[in-house]
Amino acid sequence: MRDLAGAAWPEVRERPPVLVPVGSTEQHGPHLPLNTDTVVARAVAERAADALGGPVLVAPALAYGSSGEHAGFPGTVSIGRDALELVLVETVRSLALWAGRVVFVNGHGGNAAALDAAAGRMRAEGHDAGWVGCGVPGGDAHAGLTETSVMLHLAPELVRPSRAVAGDTRPIAELLPELVARGVRAVSPSGVLGDPAGASAERGREIVDAMVAAVVRRIGAGRADARGRFLDPGAAT
Repeated sequence: MRDLAGAAWPEVRERPPVLVPVGSTEQHGPHLPLNTDTVVARAVAERAADALGGPVLVAPALAYGSSGEHAGFPGTVSIGRDALELVLVETVRSLALWAGRVVFVNGHGGNAAALDAAAGRMRAEGHDAGWVGCGVPGGDAHAGLTETSVMLHLAPELVRPSRAVAGDTRPIAELLPELVARGVRAVSPSGVLGDPAGASAERGREIVDAMVAAVVRRIGAGRADARGRFLDPGAAT
């Protein structure tokens, strides 16, 4: 059994690795659900656990993240960077009483600063902990082709294709200063950063497969930098 929440305590083997999905509850345009990042993080963690084999467990997902940039949209719930960091720290400390390695599988880019701080702090305390992200090279920023395709693959019943609209399609590096200063709604009234046109479940399957392969590769290599980010084999620390 990989599902920690569904296990009875005698079924938990000694010192198992535990993957903890970390998502968010935030707007994803008019066509994707608020739990998009959580759905993605959970699915990637579950598939990675199966690929890694052995006694790897998947913990319940953390569904609230650091999403202040989306605060202008009804439905968004953000606990902020500091609160998220504390939740992550205490999660590791609790898991460390009986688990082996703890890996956070992150589905929301805005959580990165809290994950860096928490994982780095836990490693400095001697815990075997770190994190990996679910991003893919070349993906668009938010609720565009990438995430829409992924959700059409993972949870098509939650996607509202008829409501999909294009948002600001500039690269995230160009958008970032304005997003930080003014928030997403000031940049894109729809909440979309990218263009979901052309999204498909098949493309989503390919993207998820790539996410899972990267997560498995990094966890399998077991090398992390000072921030607790697990690295690809051969990458410099």
